[in-house]
Amino acid sequence: MAKAVDVVRLLLGSTALCFSLLGGWTASASKAVTAHLAAKWPETPLLLEASEFMAEESNEKFWQFLETVQELAIYKQTESAYSYYNLILKKAGQFLDNLHINLLKFAFSIRAYSPTIQMFQQIAADEPPPDGCDAFVVIHRKHTCKINALKKLLKKATSRARPYLFTGDHIFPTDKENLPVTILYAEIGTRGFGKFHKVLSEKARNGEILYVLRHYIQKPVSQKMYLSGYGVELAIKSTEYKALDDTQVKTVTNTTVEDEMETNEVQGFLFQKLKS
Repeated sequence: MAKAVDVVRLLLGSTALCFSLLGGWTASASKAVTAHLAAKWPETPLLLEASEFMAEESNEKFWQFLETVQELAIYKQTESAYSYYNLILKKAGQFLDNLHINLLKFAFSIRAYSPTIQMFQQIAADEPPPDGCDAFVVIHRKHTCKINALKKLLKKATSRARPYLFTGDHIFPTDKENLPVTILYAEIGTRGFGKFHKVLSEKARNGEILYVLRHYIQKPVSQKMYLSGYGVELAIKSTEYKALDDTQVKTVTNTTVEDEMETNEVQGFLFQKLKS
């Protein structure tokens, strides 16, 4: 009976110890600091980032990918964020192997191509975009967001100054170079993009224009763009000081050093044990 009581006391004691440790861990965990690294631009659509991943693979894959996602953004309104994410991966899987799909997922996780999308957004802001247009075309410094006006602007396009093209611009594949440059500012996957792309790609195949695409988001979301925080350190310095007696600190330190020296093993002899 006495042994049973001792066992119960031992179990209760160990349980109390576990709860005290858990309580200490919870208290220490509550002191943790969580930091988020937010960019100065709003969150960019994953579909546009996927297109930039395709562009790094090849210009041909970029335009092939665009053909399959001309109005894909419509599903964003009806599907959940996770379903829409998987839909983008499924479309990209038509042109990528499993290894590159995993690389695309990693690029999504760190938002590697978001700065590129924002770069095109800044270029579009400098045009500036016509009011109320979700997609617009610039033909040698002349703007329009109406498809019917393309023919009129193309007539005297060569008499105006040729626009400057950047290294990262997406140019529709063509054999000719001395053609009127037609720059489309649009968000791929939207209806506005689909309408312009159908007409411009046909004209580019016929050798009438040099078709260039730049990303443009008419209404950016209000959600912040959070970036991965690798290489970022948050240093917090404690400014709390305590008054201590130097003599006591020195005594404690010397005693600790002596104890450590006595507990050390010297050539197989434990002098502390021999002394006791």
